[in-house]
Amino acid sequence: MRPALSDVATGTLFGIALNYRALLENKLEEFESPPYQKPPLKPVLFIKTSNTRNGHDLPLVYPSGVERVQPGPALGVVIGKNASRVSEQDALQYVAGYTVINEYSLPEDSYYRPAVKAKCRDGFCSIGPAFIPAEEVNDPHSLTLKLFVNGELRQKNNTANFVRTIPQLIAELSEFMTLYAGDVLITGTPEGRVDVLPGDRVEVEIEGIGRLANTVVAE
Repeated sequence: MRPALSDVATGTLFGIALNYRALLENKLEEFESPPYQKPPLKPVLFIKTSNTRNGHDLPLVYPSGVERVQPGPALGVVIGKNASRVSEQDALQYVAGYTVINEYSLPEDSYYRPAVKAKCRDGFCSIGPAFIPAEEVNDPHSLTLKLFVNGELRQKNNTANFVRTIPQLIAELSEFMTLYAGDVLITGTPEGRVDVLPGDRVEVEIEGIGRLANTVVAE
């Protein structure tokens, strides 16, 4: 019997920005301009705070006073045991399993410094509905990811297009901080984010992992 997601995904939600190749390539000209003048050399991290946690079939509250809200379909990686200075070769041994995430955000001004006010609104990280153990996923780097709004396909990509693989992410992050059992890596949202409005039904589907849905409601 599979464990419930609520029993295993209990820790910190770590987001990875710019982890799809086309998204990174689309931003290269911007990154080569001052003040940065080069693309990021390490994973660009952000944290979805505990107030952002949301679930399947629960409302996504569209905050008053904002102009745009964007869903962010992503594969979630649930850490199964504490990981510190883990090698890339051993990294998948620390993965308990996978889930679907919709990482909502206000439009971002800077991918170098994801803003708390854009990322950490109440309910802005939906997770679920299922937890799929790692042994049931043949290849997490070959999964089709789709975003639907009101039944219409709006985004489609594949985890084969990651800039950094799951083992690379775990190795690079655990080099400077311990990842604890129950932590969740949000492995990145592909290019082409879309806007949603109150009344919209938003669904993220990842093959073999599940389908996560929210209805947007006005605050």
